[in-house]
Parts: sequence; C-alpha cells; structure tokens
Amino acid sequence: MKPQQGHDPFDLDFDADDEFAAPQDESWREPPAAAADPFGDPFADLPPVRETVRAEARLDAEADDLGVSALPPPPPPAAANPVHDMLAGAEAAFGEASLPRITVHIYCVNPQTAEFAEAAAADRRMERGVVVTRMGGLAAAVEAYQNQATPSLVMVESADPPPVLLGQLDRLAEVCDPGTKVVVIGSANDIALYRELMRRGVSEYLVPPLSPLLLVRTATGLYADPSAPFLGRQIAFCGAKGGAGASTIAHNVAHSISERLQTGAVLVDLDLPFGTAGLDFNQDPLQGVADALGQPDRLDPVLMDRMMARCTERLSLFAAPATLDADWDISAEAFEEVTQKIRGAAPFVVLDLPHVWSAWKRKILLSSDDLVIVATPDLASLRNAKNIVDLVRRARPNDAPPRLVLNQVGVPGRPEIPVKDFGEALDLTPALCLPFEPKLFGQAANNGQMISEVGPKSRSAEGLDHLAQQIARREPPQVQKTSLLSSLFKKK
Repeated sequence: MKPQQGHDPFDLDFDADDEFAAPQDESWREPPAAAADPFGDPFADLPPVRETVRAEARLDAEADDLGVSALPPPPPPAAANPVHDMLAGAEAAFGEASLPRITVHIYCVNPQTAEFAEAAAADRRMERGVVVTRMGGLAAAVEAYQNQATPSLVMVESADPPPVLLGQLDRLAEVCDPGTKVVVIGSANDIALYRELMRRGVSEYLVPPLSPLLLVRTATGLYADPSAPFLGRQIAFCGAKGGAGASTIAHNVAHSISERLQTGAVLVDLDLPFGTAGLDFNQDPLQGVADALGQPDRLDPVLMDRMMARCTERLSLFAAPATLDADWDISAEAFEEVTQKIRGAAPFVVLDLPHVWSAWKRKILLSSDDLVIVATPDLASLRNAKNIVDLVRRARPNDAPPRLVLNQVGVPGRPEIPVKDFGEALDLTPALCLPFEPKLFGQAANNGQMISEVGPKSRSAEGLDHLAQQIARREPPQVQKTSLLSSLFKKK
C-alpha cells in the first residue's frame, strides 16, 4: 500500500461514440432490455391518468406482438454509476484477464456485499485465487492483521464518515505489508475523498451500486500485466445439433467482423476430421490448427503466422486438416494452450467448435468471452440448447447469457417450434433468426464464398452483419463520400 503520484484516475481515454453507438431497431433484432427499478414508482398511489393508461396499453400490445413481456421503467439517473458502466462495457469489448494465484481477503459490513463477494469468488476469472470473505469491515481488518500477515489483496468495506474512514485506514497501513494492495468500499461518492485515498496509497475506491462482476474486474485489473501479451476477444460458436449451421454462421460472422467492421480477426476450425472452413474460403493450406495442437509448446508468433492462411487482408484462417488418417487424440491442455496463444494474434478470435462433447470443448465453452448457440426450430435442438444454456449459466453466473441464433426458419412443409416458444423455453431472446434460403447458402458454399459476397442485399447478409456488430460491440466505420466538385477542386 504505497502512495500513488502523477496519475489522474479519471482520465478514462474513452470514446463512447466508437464503442457504444446504438444499433438501429429491426423486427428480427434483439429488443433492448430495460433495467429493473429498485426504487419503485413514487407515483403508484396516485390515480392513473387516462393518457398514461392508453400509452401503457399500447406498449403492452406491442410487446405481445414482439413476443416479450412489458418492461419496467428504467431507474432514475441518480441510481446508476456511469463510470462503472463505462469501464465494464469497455473491458467487455476486449479479452478479459484472470486473477493470478494470490489470496484475497474481503471484509464486509453489508450482508449484500458479502453475497456479492461470494459470487465473485465463484467466478471463472477468479478460480486460480483464494478468496476469503469475512464480516466486520475495516475495523475487523485492522484488528485481524495485528497478529497475522496481510495477503496480496485486501478489500475492506466501511460505512463510517470520511474522517473516521481515513483514521482507520491509517491504522491499517501500519500493519499492512508493503506489497499488499488495498481496495476500499465506501458509501460516499466524493471526489475529494477519492483523491485523498489515492494519495494515501489505496489501489481503488468503490461505491454502490456494487455487483459481483465489478469486484471481479477490480481484482483482475489490479494485477493486469502491461507487458503481458495482448489478448483478443474469444467467441465460440456451438451447434445445438449436427447440421444446425453453426460452422457456416461462424465463418460468415468472422468475415463480417474483418471486412464489414474492418477489424483484425482469426477463424479457428477445431473440427479436425470434418472441418469446412477451408472449403468455405476456398483455401487449402499445407499447415493448420492440427500442427499447432501437435506442438503447442513451440507455437510462437512467427510459427503461428506461417501456419495460418490469409483469407483477406484482415482475416486469417487456422484450417482443420479434414482427414481421417489420424485419431486426433489431443489433450484438453493442448487445446487450452493453443487457443490462449492464438488470442494474441488478433482483436477477435472466432472458434468453430464441432458437434462433439469432450473435456476440451467444455473448457473452451466456459472460458470463452462470448458463446453463440446455433439451433434449428425443432425439439432435438431445443433439448440440446437447453442443456448447454443451463450448464453455462451454472458455471458462469456473472457473465452475460449465451447468444441464441435460430437458423433455417421457415422450411416448407416442416412442423416447427415457434420462435417465441423456443426463446421462452430457454429464457433467451434470439439474437438472430435466419430464414431458410437454400439457394443462397448453397451457392455460397459451392463457390467458396460468403453470404455477403453472393447476396449482399439479402436479409441473411444483413442479419449476419448485425450479429457481428453485437458480438464486436461496435458499428462499421463511416464511408466518406466524395463528390465530383471535390475531386475537381482537389489540390495537386
């Protein structure tokens, strides 16, 4: 706990227009979810106004048409913490780090904070650390460390006024080891108090509203190594059953991220015996992901660049061998090591997972930053998708739920589960519903092209572009239009 100087903690260097531009609303796109109001309605006891009742009835009717329930009003602006929201959203646009093997002590005053701490301790990004939660707050921490060494990270909560808080913090500094980081959880949202805590060597100061994810990102952010290799965002595509079209959608989304959003991306085909990424991009590389998995300890940026095929200027491909000459008995550790190294090659890494169940696939599903489940509107897909969703929700309680894509909707003569019923059974709103267009998709597959190349104006191409924007959390760059007069008067 050392004083920090020369750093302005409020210099966020954040451009909201770049990362959080709101997408346009379409009927097939995911409707925005409103946050619940923790304060209730202060005008609930007043008689309803006739126009308000009519407006609410109209909104309810529109919600029924869209297949969603009426949403509660958003909370008042005072209840939100915009700094926390911006930081969380900015971090979500990139690969998230995990906590190293350290011990964390959290001293709470509020029982709800203790619940958040327990939930944070169970998060996948904290699995390597040892988290101990105790009650008593800052005063209990001062008393406990009189006779024992302090851990690597101490989080203390205090409901006392600033003078008392600073006095107890000085006593804590007397018993803290020099290398211990201290995070203070307080109730006063005061910039003067924040600066004073930073001057005294506190690593971070948190104020309500708290959440498990905020505690996780605070802890992992304190131990983020600036010299560590860059980690791109990992997106895993998984089919609910064979033939659902997960590979096709994964390939097109990777292409859209690189070409439509003009961002570097790597597509990794992990279906070693039957992968189709090479066919879809008309590539036949001599080396691919199987060579990397066979020697994960030798994989470095130079060798990785040699093994990847260049599909476009911004999109690289780790192709599968697509051969049955080997049994491909590869350990889960090799898959984890290779995918972790590939994340340093581009801002976005798209994993095309095969329809098998093994230890390595389970590990990749639970460790990916984003998970996309592709299903068709039938009973087998519904059952399998529900099993995957339930598993992910149990193992990743603090992460966003997986995205659901319904593919091949509207096959002539085939009985289908309605989209609304499919989503309600999974408690998920489909992020995208793709219509059954065999001519368009068949032509793209046979020609080794993407949907945006065969039918750029089609509804499927537009939907895939929108899914890519949802995953990447960014809008495509604006194209500067040049007029004839500007070219005539251009200076030479």
